[in-house]
Amino acid sequence: MTDTITYREALREGLRDALKSDGRVFMMGEDIGRYGGCFGVSLGLLEEFGPDRIRDTPLSESAFVGAGIGAALGGLRPIVEIMTVNFSLLALDQILNNAATLLHMSGGRLNVPLVIRMTTGAGRQLAAQHSHSLEGWYAHIPGLKVLAPATIEDARGMLQTALLDPDPVLLFEHGALYNVSGELDPAAGAVDIDRAAVRRSGTDVTITAYGGTLRTALAAAAELATEGIDAEVIDLRTLRPLDEATILGSVTRTHRLVVVDEGWRSGSLSAEIAARVAEKALTELDAPIERVCTAEVPIPYAKQLEEAALPQVSDITAAVTRAVG
Repeated sequence: MTDTITYREALREGLRDALKSDGRVFMMGEDIGRYGGCFGVSLGLLEEFGPDRIRDTPLSESAFVGAGIGAALGGLRPIVEIMTVNFSLLALDQILNNAATLLHMSGGRLNVPLVIRMTTGAGRQLAAQHSHSLEGWYAHIPGLKVLAPATIEDARGMLQTALLDPDPVLLFEHGALYNVSGELDPAAGAVDIDRAAVRRSGTDVTITAYGGTLRTALAAAAELATEGIDAEVIDLRTLRPLDEATILGSVTRTHRLVVVDEGWRSGSLSAEIAARVAEKALTELDAPIERVCTAEVPIPYAKQLEEAALPQVSDITAAVTRAVG
């Protein structure tokens, strides 16, 4: 028996499970208590668990991320919410210079079991200070694990797995997915975060995507199927460490690769994937690697300009058509 649930509700159920199962778990962030979270993910949790477990913080990302690091060092299991990935840059010193480095700098003595959740991505007309996809930046940093749940099941289960990790984990939730609904087994629990997932099998071309771009890639694959092109779609799921083996295995079968990434093209996650495939499977490729990325501009506010800047189904099908020839 499965229930219909939204991505937002699945995240909330994951948070509720974590709070119920482990007394060390607590949440902190801006407006997560009385307001229920900027995107409504934590709605109702304050009433259920109280202000000691659901803590509203001042508007200072550096301060409350730093407090989360301290709590993790002290033996708790904090879940810190940052409203959007753009605002996380205000806490970059804490994330990069403290959370990611303390294990190394302490000679393996100081783990930081911290989970940081944040909304990423565009498509909602929130303009340039609320809409960028910077998860590729964080995937550049050793000492962090970077997750991007694209499905209802992963939204529910990735948090549970992340809380078991002794080191910092960043969870990027694409804002355009919050209202997406799907089926979920009420007994669903932790999921494997070490491996990418083949969401659609195919033989002609490999398409890699993650987070908010997965649905776009799957829609493109469905459209391509009507033209006789059989695309395999891989959901990366974890951006650091990348599941290189699944990507290379797929490319070895299809001999073509299209990388979809909502980040900017220059210095991007798409560039990293393309480089690794070129380094380790160049002779398997029958066509140049194609990349479909966001236009290299601040995300526009106007709806038609925002859509023009972001990877669309038509951009992916055109890239695949070029690759397949």
